[in-house]
Amino acid sequence: MASTFYSNTLHIDFASVLAMEIPGIVSVLHALTASGLDGFLGCPAVVYKSELVEYFNNGSIKDGLLISTVHGVPIEISEQLLAETFELPVDGLSELSEMTKDKIYDARSIVSLSGEPVNLSGQKGQMKIEYRLLCDILAKSISVKAGSFNALTVEKFALLTEVVCGVKMNWANVLFNIFKKMVTPGAKKAKGYAVQISLLLENIPNLNLGESSEFPVSKILTANTVHRYISVTDKESTQEVADASPVKQAPKKTGASKKRPAAVPVETPVVKK
Repeated sequence: MASTFYSNTLHIDFASVLAMEIPGIVSVLHALTASGLDGFLGCPAVVYKSELVEYFNNGSIKDGLLISTVHGVPIEISEQLLAETFELPVDGLSELSEMTKDKIYDARSIVSLSGEPVNLSGQKGQMKIEYRLLCDILAKSISVKAGSFNALTVEKFALLTEVVCGVKMNWANVLFNIFKKMVTPGAKKAKGYAVQISLLLENIPNLNLGESSEFPVSKILTANTVHRYISVTDKESTQEVADASPVKQAPKKTGASKKRPAAVPVETPVVKK
């Protein structure tokens, strides 16, 4: 099913979200734009379902290129093509492991809800709501991780640090390497980039594509969906606090003693003669 390739994806309508009057959310989206990811995360949102399935079924790596066939037409995608199509930065760090510890430490304090540096082995609930949203965007649409999205990891936080601290990243190289893992036969990497692959296929000469499908509206971040995200997150946070609060037990009432009261000795009256 092609829908599994974008079941967790979050796409972004930058114009809609940047017009919101929520400073934290707007600031995070501006940071994403400054990082150079807006062309990748905000491109036209259409998908070609049958072609996506065929692309992944026939995909492999050869000479550093992503190769496949769709409707019998050979497909070659290079890092350069990816960079040019989505206007991705090609300068900066190429590995998340190259992120310096001082930048990560700075980000741990910046995103914190309490002011204390967040625990990288904890949950994203430690972070301000705008950074929880950013964490979801990066985990679901950039690194394309399967499983729980509530837990923080070193890799997730390195991605977050790049955006929050404005670290220069060679996104063309980083995204291409993630893309290669998706296409490598036998790899356990979750499949993703459905919208981006669909756009790349549109530009392949002599490839006649079938009917396109609109990307699910519920998975596109707009002012409405962001408000809904905030509402749901607030409710979850309130519930987490309630669950974590110790339940106070009512003080035990001191009941009447069940012991028999000791008998009070009664003096026998002396009868005077």
